[in-house]
Amino acid sequence: MVTHTPTIAEPSQPLPRYVLITPARNESAFIERTLESVVAQTQRPERWIIVDDGSTDATPEIVERFTTRHAWIELVRRPQRADRSFAGKAHAVNAGLERVKDIPYEVMGNLDADVSFEPDYMAFVNAKFSSDPKLGVGGTPFTEVGGYDSTRDSFEGQNYVAGPCQLFRRTCWQEVGGYVANKAGGVDWIAVMTARMKGWTVTAFPEKRFHHHRSMGTAQRGIHASMFSYGEKDYYLGGSPIWQLFRCTYRMAKRPYLTGGLALLAGYVSAAVRRVPRAVSPELMRFHRAEQMKKLKAVLRSVARMKKVDNFAINTRASKNTP
Repeated sequence: MVTHTPTIAEPSQPLPRYVLITPARNESAFIERTLESVVAQTQRPERWIIVDDGSTDATPEIVERFTTRHAWIELVRRPQRADRSFAGKAHAVNAGLERVKDIPYEVMGNLDADVSFEPDYMAFVNAKFSSDPKLGVGGTPFTEVGGYDSTRDSFEGQNYVAGPCQLFRRTCWQEVGGYVANKAGGVDWIAVMTARMKGWTVTAFPEKRFHHHRSMGTAQRGIHASMFSYGEKDYYLGGSPIWQLFRCTYRMAKRPYLTGGLALLAGYVSAAVRRVPRAVSPELMRFHRAEQMKKLKAVLRSVARMKKVDNFAINTRASKNTP
């Protein structure tokens, strides 16, 4: 279920060399689709490190079938762990990067084990790095089962690249300090927002999509538990309470409608009451909240003018306006 969109002609500069790191834990239902997508790429990575993070299913065996046929794919096994912590993703990515530290590359991609995309996907995104030296994080919007499209159903916008498939310029990755091993989550979000705060360009290019085969945040839990968890994360990542009210109200118009929005709000309030420690610096929180207020003002201007709100572009436009 990958959107087939004609590739836009890119400048003729050489494509940057890249590596991929994939943390995987009990992904036997989806990882073969990811493997097939990468193997079919017109520009293959210099090395693809798949870090099995203590799977108890057939994930490593599926990967091994591909490593025997493709020398540039490597499986790294980590021991089983009792807890499921989001810090595990950061540790797994770091373990993968250790395996490629002596390989020359310009772009590093974090790729989840439950996505798929077209054969020219990586070449398309890497061409963007070639044409824009200020591009620190590149990617595309994404789709999910049930007709979800992040350009339409999310307010993250064009200046954000979603965690399941993020490509970082190597120098940008090093400047932001990579993924912070935060047990509560948001490791990919923190890296992207830090890159923006430090002046790097972050862009999701809408000409293409990747498909995420599992709804975001629903691994080993249902949609309402996922919404509650997202509400908690909105708090500990420093989100504004004003923006959160707007977000929860908007979410009530989406499946599962009222209950989903209430679960999102309950998560935020619960984290606030418990005074959950925030995972971001005061500087990043101020930057994040200022961005949210710019977006909210842009949304309200569109509503006041009776214009359709363009979720995907609103963030780009808001960034160009003064608060």
